[in-house]
Amino acid sequence: MGDTIFERMTMDRRTVLAAAPVVLAAGAAPALAKSGRGASAPNDIVMMNATDLSAAIHRRDLSSREVMTAHLAHIDKLNPRFNAIVSRVDSEALLRQAAAMDEDAAAGRFHGPLHGFPHAVKDTAPVKGIRTTQGSPILRDNIPAADSLVVARMREAGAVFVGKTNVPEFALGSHSFNPVFGTTHNAYAHGRAAGGSTGGGAVALALRMVPVTDGSDFGGSLRNPPGWNNVFGLRPSFGRVPSVPNSDMFWQNFATSGPLGRTVADLAMLLSVQAGGDKRSPFSLGDDPTTFARPLDREWKGARIGWLGDLGGALPMEAGIMETCTKALKAFEAIGMRVDEATLTEPAAEMWRTATKLRQWSVGADLQAFYDDPAKRALMKPEAIWEIEGGMKLTGPQLAEASAGRSRIYQAFDAAFEHFDFLVLPTAQVFPFDVKERWPTQIAGRPMDSYHRWMEVTLPATMAGLPALAVPAGFGGAERLPIGLQIIGKRHADLAVLQVGRAYEKASPWIAASLPPALRGKG
Repeated sequence: MGDTIFERMTMDRRTVLAAAPVVLAAGAAPALAKSGRGASAPNDIVMMNATDLSAAIHRRDLSSREVMTAHLAHIDKLNPRFNAIVSRVDSEALLRQAAAMDEDAAAGRFHGPLHGFPHAVKDTAPVKGIRTTQGSPILRDNIPAADSLVVARMREAGAVFVGKTNVPEFALGSHSFNPVFGTTHNAYAHGRAAGGSTGGGAVALALRMVPVTDGSDFGGSLRNPPGWNNVFGLRPSFGRVPSVPNSDMFWQNFATSGPLGRTVADLAMLLSVQAGGDKRSPFSLGDDPTTFARPLDREWKGARIGWLGDLGGALPMEAGIMETCTKALKAFEAIGMRVDEATLTEPAAEMWRTATKLRQWSVGADLQAFYDDPAKRALMKPEAIWEIEGGMKLTGPQLAEASAGRSRIYQAFDAAFEHFDFLVLPTAQVFPFDVKERWPTQIAGRPMDSYHRWMEVTLPATMAGLPALAVPAGFGGAERLPIGLQIIGKRHADLAVLQVGRAYEKASPWIAASLPPALRGKG
C-alpha cells in the first residue's frame, strides 16, 4: 500500500519522510499480539526490526511511551555490563518526550520514520543539551548549544535521544575505550573489543538497546564495528550525509556520518533521514533521500563481484578471517552473481603511505588547538599526539604528493569497476581482541607499526570516497568470533550497494538467527 507514496514528487521532505514507514521490508515480523491498547511484551518490542517498529507506531498499534519504556528497561538490564550507552538522559524526561510524541500521533502529526524511536547518538556528534565528550577528559563537561546537521535531521524525523554511544578518545582507533566512560564490550563476546569508533553504537544496536543507530567513518568506523557485532553499517559516498558544522568544507573530505541497522532496510530507512544536500556543504549530494526508503529488492543474476581478499597477500590476516569471508561469498553466487578474484593497480604499500599522511594532516588540524595548550595536551592519549606531531612535520610538497596518491587510488578502483559491479574486502584483519589490549601489535607474526595499521583494509575505500556497506560474514577463528565484509560500490552508487546488500542478506538467513548470547540468556 505504500509503494506509491514516493511518486508524489510535490510533497516536501518532511511529509514524504513521515509517510515512508508504511513501506515494510520483506520478511517483516509477525503481527503484534494485541493486549489492551495494542501493546506487546517489552521483549517483543525491542526485538522488532526498525521498519516494523516504525510501521506499528504509525498504525498506533504501539505508543511511543510503550516503546520507550521497553527500551529503557532493556538498556538498564544490559548496559551496565556492556557499557555501550553513556551520558544517559533521565528516564522521566524521556517518558515525557515520548508522551508528547503520542499526543502528536493522536492528532495525526507524525514527525517521520523515527517517530518515538529511542536513539543514542555517537558521542562525537553534538546534541543540544546532552553531554558530548568525544571520549576525552578535555571535553568531559562539554554540553553543546546546538545539534549538528545529522542530529537535527534525526530529531526532526522523530528520534528521542536517550544518551550517547561510547567511542575511543577523539574517535581514534577501532577499540572503544576512553578515560571518561571506560570500555565497551563486544555484543557477542564480553571481554572482547567492540570495534570503533562506532563501537558503542554497534553494540547497542546488536543488543537491541536501540532500533537503529548512527555513526561516522574515517578509517572503518562504520564498517569494523558492524562486522564485529553481526549488524550492518554503511559508509556513504562522501557528500551523501553532509558534515555541518565543519570548519574546513573543502579539504577535510575523509570522514562522513552514516547509518547502522540490524537489517539493510532498517539502515536504509535511517539513511533516508540523514541524507540530502545542504548549501553549507559545497560537496553535498542533492539526490532525493527518500529514494533509500523504497523497497530494495532487485535482480542480480549475471552481475560480478570482485574479491580483493588480502590485496594479493599484502595485508596480513589473522587465521580464520579469509576462510570465513570466502565462505560468505557463496551468498553472492546464490543470488546469481559471479565471484572472481580482483586486483587494484595501486600497490597496498603506496595506498597506506597516502592514507597515513592525509590522516595525520586531517586529525592534526582538528586537534591542534588542544595540543597547543600544555595542560590539555597532558590529557591526550599517545595515539592522538602521534597523529598531531606527524601532521606538524608534513611539508606542502608531501601533502601534494599524498593528494596525487589519493587520485591514483580512485583511479585504481575506477579501473577495477570496468570489470566488476562491486568489490569486496574483509571489514578487519583480525577478530575482536581482548579489551585489555590497546590495539593489536602483530598479525600473523607481522608487527604493526601504528595503532591503526591492523585496520589498513578499510582505508582504500575511504581514500576513494566510495560507498561501502559492511555486512556480516560469519563467525570464525578458534573462538568463533564475528567478522564482516565490505561491499564497495561505484561512485555515488549508494542505492545499488544497499540493493545488493539486501540480496546478500536474504541469501544469508543465519544473520538474523544469530543472536548475541546475552539475548539468549547465556551472557
